[in-house]
Amino acid sequence: MNAAARFGRFLGEVRQELTQVSWPSRDELVGSALVVFVGVVLLASFITVCDFVLSKAAHVLLR
Repeated sequence: MNAAARFGRFLGEVRQELTQVSWPSRDELVGSALVVFVGVVLLASFITVCDFVLSKAAHVLLR
C-alpha cells in the first residue's frame, strides 16, 4: 500500500470517527468559555497581587 492510499484511508477513518463525536450545544460552549474566561481573569489577578506583594517585600528587605 503506497503513501497516498494510506493517507486516503486515514482521512476516511478520521471522517468516520468525527461522526461519532458528541458536539456541545451553543449554550454549553458559551457557558464553558465563560467559566474559562472568568478563571483566567481570577488567576491573573491573584498572580498580579502576589507579584506586587512579593516585590514590595523584597524591596523593603533589600533596602
